[in-house]
Parts: sequence; C-alpha cells; structure tokens
Amino acid sequence: MSTDDGERIRRFLEHHRDEVVDQLAEWVEIPSVASQPDRQPDVERSARWLAGAMREVGLETAILRAGPAPAVFGCTETDPSRPTVLVYSHHDVRHAKPEEWAETEPFRPVRRDGRLYGRGASDAKGQVVAHLWGLRAHLERRGDAGPAVNLKYLVEGEEELGSAHLAALLDAERDRLACDVVVFSDTLQWKVGDPAVVTSMRGITGATLTVTGPARDVHSGAVSGSAPNPAHALVAVLAAMHDPDGRIVVPGFLDDVDEITHERRQQLADLRFDSDVWTDRTETRSIVGEPGHTVEERLWARPTIEVLTLLAGDPTGFPRAVVPREATATISIRTVPHQRVATIAEQLRSFVTDRLPDGFTHELSIPEETGQDPYVTPDGPALDALVRALEAGHGRRPAGRMGNAGGGPAELLGRVFDAPVLFIGTGLPEDHWHASDESVDVHTLLDGAASIAHLWDELPSSSS
Repeated sequence: MSTDDGERIRRFLEHHRDEVVDQLAEWVEIPSVASQPDRQPDVERSARWLAGAMREVGLETAILRAGPAPAVFGCTETDPSRPTVLVYSHHDVRHAKPEEWAETEPFRPVRRDGRLYGRGASDAKGQVVAHLWGLRAHLERRGDAGPAVNLKYLVEGEEELGSAHLAALLDAERDRLACDVVVFSDTLQWKVGDPAVVTSMRGITGATLTVTGPARDVHSGAVSGSAPNPAHALVAVLAAMHDPDGRIVVPGFLDDVDEITHERRQQLADLRFDSDVWTDRTETRSIVGEPGHTVEERLWARPTIEVLTLLAGDPTGFPRAVVPREATATISIRTVPHQRVATIAEQLRSFVTDRLPDGFTHELSIPEETGQDPYVTPDGPALDALVRALEAGHGRRPAGRMGNAGGGPAELLGRVFDAPVLFIGTGLPEDHWHASDESVDVHTLLDGAASIAHLWDELPSSSS
C-alpha cells in the first residue's frame, strides 16, 4: 500500500472522529451486564444494536446462541480466492458500582480530555467499534473492489462470565465460522502513539476456597482462644502459596513453566519499560512479584496466583463480635504455555488439603470447564502482516513485542479452526477495565481502526 493510501485512511477516520465516538457512546448506554439476570434484556438489546451497526457497514448478520447470551455474527461475501479472517470480541460488560464512579455514571457516557468514559468504552465495545470503522476506511480506500479478505465477525455475549458456552457455539457453527486466520480484539496496547505487537495471552482459571470451623458463628467472648477460626486458617493457606519474596511455592505449579528465551527477553526489553511510569499509569503505587524476573516478564511470561476477595464475619453493617463459621476467598490463576487447567486444579487441591490445619473442613471449587489455556502467536507471514499493519496504522514502528496479561479464548479459537491467532486491541492499562471510571483514549481507538484497515490489505500478501 502506498503512503498516499495510508494517509487517505487516516484522513477518513479523522474526518469521522465525532461519528466514531458518538456511535460508541450510543452503544455504551446499553448496560449489557451478562452477570446480572435483570440485565438480560439489555444484553439482547446490545446484540441487536450491534447487528444493526454491522448491517450499516454492509455485513450480513445473524444472532447465534449457545446458552442464554446472544452472540452476533457478521460476514462479507465469500471469495474463495481470498483468505478468510474471523474477528473475535465481545459485547457484554462487567458489573459496575455507580457509587465508585467520579467522572460519570457507568452507562451515561461522557467525552472529556480526549477520552470517552463509560462501562464498556474500552472493554470491549470500543474494540468492536474500531473494527466497524476500520472496515469502513478499508472499503472507502478500495472503492468498488470490496474488502481484500473475506471477513467474519463473532462478538459473543458472555465473555465476562468465562465464555462458558463458546466451545459449544464454535462446534455447532464450525462451518459458518471456518477461517484461515483469527483476529482477537480484546487486548491492551502499549502506550498512546507508541504501539507494540501483542504476541501472547496468558491462560486463566478461577478458584473459590471456603474453610469451615465452628458449626455456627460463636460469640468470641465465650470461645476466643479455643475455637477454630476459619479466617485464620484461610489466610494461612493463602499466604503459604508464596514465599516471602513473592515466588509461588505450590508444589509442582512451576514445573511445566519454560524459562524465558533470550529472544523473548530482548523483545520485552525493547519496550523501554519504566517502573515509575508504569506505577503512575496503572495507579498501583509500587511493584512486587517474583524475584529474578522483570516486571514485563511477570506480566506476560510468568504465571500468577492472586487473591481477589476475602469474606468472613461481618464485612458490612454492625460487627457482632463472633468467631465466624466460615471464611471464603476467590482466587485468580494466570497460566503460561505448557501449564494446563486440569493439572493446576489437582495441584491446588493437594496443596490445600496438605496445608489446612486440623480442626477445619474445606471446599475448593475450580470451574475447569471455563478455564482458558494460554496462547502464543506463531511466527510467520500472518504475524508479519500484523507488524506492518500496526506500523502503518500508528505511523511509527512498533516499540517491541508484548503480551496480554489477562486471559481469553484465544487458544480455543486457534485450536478449533487450526489457524493462527493475531492480537490487535485498542485498550490501554490506564483505561480502568473492570474498575470505576472506565474509558477509552480516542486517539488510540482511531490508530487501532487504521491498523485494522491496513491489516485487511496486508493479510492477502501473507498467504500468497
């Protein structure tokens, strides 16, 4: 593609900047929270909204179902001589706590200081809107020639619930969704105006550990010092998962983890990571973690075990001064290549059984069916095409190669369709995914749309 063509794409998107933001804001107003049953009609409305937006770009659409949440399918006409790309993302969003939002209410989007605030503005409705406008820009440049690739879109409605029914949907619709390349858009970018190529995604599984002590809550003034306190036992088990330096010491957990290659270390080093800048961007205030590895390696190439919630006693309301009957923790586990959910589950079960003090019972729930394995994009022509597209879309050479610290069904998609998975996202670490005041940087959104427009031109040459 010529420089003039690249400028044409950029001018087109810049000219339509307000339309892009307005369209995204309209969609963000639909509170498509799949985890709340009373929001199910809104999830349906979100799917219908997206199907209509797809038709406006010239796509044929259908609502697909496997489980209660609707997925939206869109496609262009199929030309057997052109490669077929399946774009994956999601339209459901995380629950929001309105009382914690300062910029606006979660589903009342507002544009301010180059950002659009609202739940789903970045994760992941913004990423889907970038695809709609990337396709518009691509088609505008090509005129009557149509898209350079066959495009299929699958935007599911239960990703924030763990994509429990996605495997069944892919199996039922395998022929309709068949593709040569998967483009996965539910990921972060490196910095505003400073892109990096995402080449890996960690796996994820969750666990819930409940420890039970007394038969009921018991007044501490009557039994304190002699009663088994499940809160003590629970935190003791959780603390024993790491050594004092932050290294995971669950037996066997690290056995399948390969050492980071010299090439990968160099790719991450090329990002010119600054710890002070990172803590400012993410508002994490300090850096901790596994010794012997850089922050980038801890984020994208090493596994983690994180405690997300702890519940015991009277966390709200007036305290009753009781030794609680039970204590519960939810845990998030991020995995890397060669680790598997089933193996991790067995290791955790053995660890908890061995470390729990006498006098307690426990229940450890690990939903293996919603666990997602890690994925690494293979080197090859498709990845080379992505690198060129990012450079053209952002107007500068990518800083290096990074990973996506979160999880997603990339490995499942790649395995089902026997196709490489490319990652292209428009989120940033400072977008506050899953937290209060979520927002998207409009500049990064448009750069992402431009990169997508270029990717559809670059992929045909990669398959020739």
